[in-house]
Amino acid sequence: MTNRIDDFQTYREKMNARILDIDNLGIKRFFNLDTKAYENGALDSKTKELLGLVSSMVMRCNDCIDYHILQCVDTGWKDEELYDAFNVALVVGGSIVIPHLRHAVETLDLYREKTK
Repeated sequence: MTNRIDDFQTYREKMNARILDIDNLGIKRFFNLDTKAYENGALDSKTKELLGLVSSMVMRCNDCIDYHILQCVDTGWKDEELYDAFNVALVVGGSIVIPHLRHAVETLDLYREKTK
């Protein structure tokens, strides 16, 4: 049985492939920049994913929240650590982040259930 996490991953993969098929140099450069930003550097990729998650919550992008939660779980962040990050996003972004906090908690629960 699929859930919205499966649907998200399938759609993201399909549409990213389609976008890259457009073969636009600017788009390809931006996608590459985004990929490179999360590689190990002065900060490790695990930390950068957590930063991406907090930023995504403050920017109120549910697709980005989903992506970064999956990455955070896959890189080893524990739920309690993610809850702390959720709190930082809430404090920085204010009450307008609450609907995205709900989304983030649901995504985390769904992905943890999927990866058991």
